[in-house]
Amino acid sequence: MNTPVLQTPITYLKGVGPHRAETLQSELGIATYQDLINLFPNRYIDRTQYYKINQLQRSNADVQIIGKIIHIKTVEQKRGKRLVATFVDETGEMELVWFRGQKWIRENLKLNTPYVIFGRCNWYNGKFSMPHPDMELFDEHQKGLKIGMQPIYPSTEKLSNKGITNRVINKMMQQLFLETKGRFSETLSDKILSELQLLPKSESLLNIHFPKNQELLAKAQFRLKFEELFYIQLQLISKKLVRKQKIKGFNFDQVGHRFNTFYRDHLPFELTNAQKRVIKEIRADLGSNAQMNRLLQGDVGSGKTIVALMIMLLAIDNGFQACLMAPTEILAQQHHNGIKELLDNTGVTCELLTGSVKKSARRPIHEQLESGELHILIGTHAVLEDKVRFKNLGLAIVDEQHRFGVAQRSKLWHKNEVPPHVLVMTATPIPRTLAMSLYGDLDISVIDELPPGRKPIKTVHRYDSNRLKVFHFIRNEIKKGRQIYVVYPLIQESEALDYKDLMDGYESIVRDFPLPDYQISIVHGKMKPADKDYEMERFVRGETHIMVATTVIEVGVNVPNASVMIIESAERFGLSQLHQLRGRVGRGADQSYCILMTGHKLSSEAKTRLETMVRTNDGFEIAEVDLKLRGPGDLMGTQQSGILNLKIADIVKDNDILKTARHYAIQILKNDSYLEQSDNRIIRHTYMQLVKHKNIWTYIS
Repeated sequence: MNTPVLQTPITYLKGVGPHRAETLQSELGIATYQDLINLFPNRYIDRTQYYKINQLQRSNADVQIIGKIIHIKTVEQKRGKRLVATFVDETGEMELVWFRGQKWIRENLKLNTPYVIFGRCNWYNGKFSMPHPDMELFDEHQKGLKIGMQPIYPSTEKLSNKGITNRVINKMMQQLFLETKGRFSETLSDKILSELQLLPKSESLLNIHFPKNQELLAKAQFRLKFEELFYIQLQLISKKLVRKQKIKGFNFDQVGHRFNTFYRDHLPFELTNAQKRVIKEIRADLGSNAQMNRLLQGDVGSGKTIVALMIMLLAIDNGFQACLMAPTEILAQQHHNGIKELLDNTGVTCELLTGSVKKSARRPIHEQLESGELHILIGTHAVLEDKVRFKNLGLAIVDEQHRFGVAQRSKLWHKNEVPPHVLVMTATPIPRTLAMSLYGDLDISVIDELPPGRKPIKTVHRYDSNRLKVFHFIRNEIKKGRQIYVVYPLIQESEALDYKDLMDGYESIVRDFPLPDYQISIVHGKMKPADKDYEMERFVRGETHIMVATTVIEVGVNVPNASVMIIESAERFGLSQLHQLRGRVGRGADQSYCILMTGHKLSSEAKTRLETMVRTNDGFEIAEVDLKLRGPGDLMGTQQSGILNLKIADIVKDNDILKTARHYAIQILKNDSYLEQSDNRIIRHTYMQLVKHKNIWTYIS
């Protein structure tokens, strides 16, 4: 079937019309025949079997029966009335009951005519009854496509209210197959079909919507999942190839005075092998005449900032400016303070630009940027404002990039005629599966070793009943001159949840750690920024022993002297959040500890999270477990941005299919990057159609 037919507006399908079309569009995003054919069922009900009334069991299963209606009556109830029909076959009788839509149903029911009914039976007053059955005249049922298994499609409340039931969608689907004669263009090459023994496209679509049996359904699902993941990978990988061939980048061929002097005289410690390897990978990109687009992953404390600084010095050595953008003021400030200290006496200029920088201080920053006097700009979203113009931005570094929207990132790329090199950094380890899908068009570097002298953080799980022992342990750590974090999930007590809330916790800590021997800071989201900064500063300077806080400290503060992280009601936190919080300690040379406090009542998922934290410090392993528990959308915060709205595949469950799809996409593009060979003609045609109709994700990573 030619693609143009599949682009027909859904209004023109027999049985749809403008009103239904509008509802289908707003509720399920179905605008064309193509969209409808790609509405895949969530599950299936087996309709291969017909029951007799005397075979019915008091089970909760859906059943299908052939029989006739011999009598209809309306029965008054306390509230309103119900319509009751007596339904019989040769073995007995039962009742069909309707509580809604009675007038229409009564007018349309035919007496003494064979029907096929389908639904769940109740046992009531000594006989079986079926509320709101699915009904079809036996003759119609015989004519329809023989469905062994009944597909159940995604639905919404609004669809049900407008009468677009599962049965109606099923009818539309049958109509679509009749109009297209069930013939659909093949979208994969003969080579792929034969090597993977895939069902042809037409057969797959028929068996996903009207499966004859379980085996054909499984084959259809595999084929369609492979196809979906294959074209996504094809797009990501070809974007990467095109960018490398077409988008010219500035050539940083000088490793000059600033880089070398810093490396020789100002580097406060020896770089790890992982840091050296990553710098080498990035330098190869920067000298390749193509625009760099690289993702740098490294666990909390692995030394990404120093790598970022050295790459910025390379840009400056080649006559360019650099900027680093962070998602929060605290983080931007921390980057600025750390980098400024490292650049002391090097002659490299570095300024901070955030929302709270006063107007009078902004003007000189703007002027120095335009004149080129200012080498490095560090900031938040304020960097994106139109007023901020660079003389020649050569490198843009984005920290914790999943916190920025697509439009914001693209603004950064357009600060120059030629797009700057882009380095994206994240301390949220991204599982391989997800990296292949979300960042498949980026090159990926990983810093997978911690700086020498860092001891792994010891993590333990303790119940509330052990609190006195935990307090005793804290006192000993404070005696050694260490500082402590205590983190709570809530600010005010929620009546529904019996959790230690922050204020209660603060008061009990003040009782156990009284003045003047102990100083305690408190920080939470409802405080004024100035008060928050004041308390943070006291803790950073070592004036307070204990910092009681909500998760505001998750990203940001670097206090090498803090050696204990206590997380209250730890079962309330997600895995990646627990891992991020744990990363706030262990930044000095002393042994650090993370104590997960919980009550005794724990869900099995909470137990898995806590056991994972105690077992491993490896962020990638933690991310894999998190992905299995939460699914890809939640993990990357992409539920809102709609990146992972796959039609049939599931990135976690179909990990193996994803790897196969990526392997084939890489092989094909390696040998034929523009898909010009005759073997790949079908793939090229399908790819162009998908891109044209925006049916592949389009995003700027």
